Amino acid sequence: MTTAPSTPTDQAPNPPTPEPAPARSAWAGLRPLVLRLHFYAGVLVAPFLLVAALTGLLYAASFQAEKIVYDHELTVPVGDRKLPVSVQVAAAREARPEGTISAVRPSPEADATTRVMLSGIPGVDPDHTLAVFVDPYTAKVRGELEQYGSSGALPLRTWIDEFHRDLHLGEPGRLYSEFAASWLWVIAGGGLVLWFSRRRALRKLRGTGGRRRTLALHGGVGVWVAAGFVFLSATGLTWSTYAGASIGELRASLGQETPSVSAAAAGEHAGHDAAGGTAGDAAHGVGLDKVLAAARAEGLGDPVEIVPPADEKSAYVVRQIQRSWPEKQDSVAVDPASGEVTDVLRFDDYPVLAKLTRWGIDLHTGSLFGLVNQIVLMALALTLILLILWGYRMWWQRGRGSGFGRPIPRGAWQQVPPYVLVPLLAAIAVLGYFVPLLGIPLAAFLAVDIVLGEVAHRRGRRTYTSGTAAR
Repeated sequence: MTTAPSTPTDQAPNPPTPEPAPARSAWAGLRPLVLRLHFYAGVLVAPFLLVAALTGLLYAASFQAEKIVYDHELTVPVGDRKLPVSVQVAAAREARPEGTISAVRPSPEADATTRVMLSGIPGVDPDHTLAVFVDPYTAKVRGELEQYGSSGALPLRTWIDEFHRDLHLGEPGRLYSEFAASWLWVIAGGGLVLWFSRRRALRKLRGTGGRRRTLALHGGVGVWVAAGFVFLSATGLTWSTYAGASIGELRASLGQETPSVSAAAAGEHAGHDAAGGTAGDAAHGVGLDKVLAAARAEGLGDPVEIVPPADEKSAYVVRQIQRSWPEKQDSVAVDPASGEVTDVLRFDDYPVLAKLTRWGIDLHTGSLFGLVNQIVLMALALTLILLILWGYRMWWQRGRGSGFGRPIPRGAWQQVPPYVLVPLLAAIAVLGYFVPLLGIPLAAFLAVDIVLGEVAHRRGRRTYTSGTAAR
């Protein structure tokens, strides 16, 4: 009987060489970092966003509330014929002889009052004016209210506007709203990316419960409104303190600033032959009626605002102030001595970015499409409030057993390929310049994440694993 020769141990076959693990894609390395950033931004920025959403909801509703609260001052019974604007202004001056007329807004509709705005009134905020409301048919004064801004906000809307903008804390308070606007688009964009990167089965709401159901609600609703949040963020930054200044500088460098009509009076004797008043007075030169007639001849329909000359060398400025669609923003300058139009500026001639800025601000504030615009803004604000509450609920549900929400593990940056991480850091540096209340906190977050992750690694307690990135 033959036997098989034994194989020496040093000649035993080697075990099969394991195949190399497939290389991680750039997104596979980036997703945990996006998830961690979305989580911490949601937890830490959400209180500011919640305040912005609540106050924004109030502001969107304030337009209609203003019409109800100040109905007596804003509306009048329709009469047979409107009196000349000069007669209406004279009635306002008789009731309020102090101060200086800063502007006049003739009655734009049959049942609307005329507003005569006075500056320098004792007890009135220097940044505001006192609006005297005059019946255009009888010249009777219907009342007077403090007014703010180019939109003509009255006390109720002014209070809510300032509450939304700076919490009535002045310039320091504006940092809260800029901080919220700076991060809203990042949170919305990150959530959008994370939602679409999940498997379709994990997005379903039906038949789910607990944290998974909350996640489905949070993500599913967020997808539908993300574009609206990005728009609110971008338009809100256009008149913020720091990012707004950067945007203004960028527009100036591109020649896209908002133009203005030249208010210089024509002729070498401009101002010297004007009778019936002095500079800064609505009765200066040819008077309001001829000035308004000259503006009408140039096609400026209601609503308009007449600004008296600032000095003896200045002209009247008449500008359209309709912020609803279609916008009416044409303006003319009228020589106070001759009543001739010396300059015309059409909204059609505005640079593209100036038009987009105007439309964006008016859409953001609820003016562009009136009541429909305001309802959409209120819906967005309510949705943001719900998303924040769902987000905090997910955090709580994530930490059941400990009674507190567990954070997303750190160290995610180490999984990002260098060819993605380096451009990302460069982009953060650019953002830090143009949008400092986004770039600076974001850079600080990444720096802390890197340091803490490295410390944990050196201590042999790396907390990040690919398995913990699942949401």
